[in-house]
Amino acid sequence: MQVETGNSHGIEPRRMFSRRTIICISLALIVALHALWAAPAQANGEASNFVQRLGDQAIGVLQDDGISLAEREALFRDILVEGFDLKLIGRFVLARHWKRANKEQQINYLRAFGEFIVRKYSAMLGGYSGEVLTVVSEQASGDKDVMVHTRIDRPSGPPIETYWRVRGKDGALRIIDVVVEGISMAVTQRAEFKSVVQRHGVDGLIQILDAQSNKLSATASAD
Repeated sequence: MQVETGNSHGIEPRRMFSRRTIICISLALIVALHALWAAPAQANGEASNFVQRLGDQAIGVLQDDGISLAEREALFRDILVEGFDLKLIGRFVLARHWKRANKEQQINYLRAFGEFIVRKYSAMLGGYSGEVLTVVSEQASGDKDVMVHTRIDRPSGPPIETYWRVRGKDGALRIIDVVVEGISMAVTQRAEFKSVVQRHGVDGLIQILDAQSNKLSATASAD
């Protein structure tokens, strides 16, 4: 099946989130990931302290002229895969269609989804200057999660408020959602994917995700 991959299907990266939202998440992702997976999720201040410390280090890396964009992208890819529970997020955003998909579709979808997320956010790296990330607070959210509230102060615009939903699993912590100024990454993608699957099925969604990943890869190579 051939599926058109233009803007009409709603998962073009610039349509899924505003550029400001993607830049915010990209910057904050590289700041926080390794801080959040050493112990079960608890609102005890340890995650916040580590996020702040990693934030200072990561922003320094982003501003280091001695590190190429390719090196930053490679670093970002590694920590994104390690710090985020992409399988859990992928199943959540596919919603009821996950259980309806066969095993092969599930495997192909998780592969395509993970690559799409990595490509989308790594493509937005670079161009940061003077940003400062501050941990504002953290609090328990239900029995499993901790919400870590951060603020990114920018010289070029107003501060950006970001919340990280962190969950413990198998003795490690993973980020399972990012909320930027009230907009949930996972919930937004769930709505986008629902629309695509309703029109083109799971196989069509996989094809579109692969096409977008290839497009982002080609753009990065051209740059």
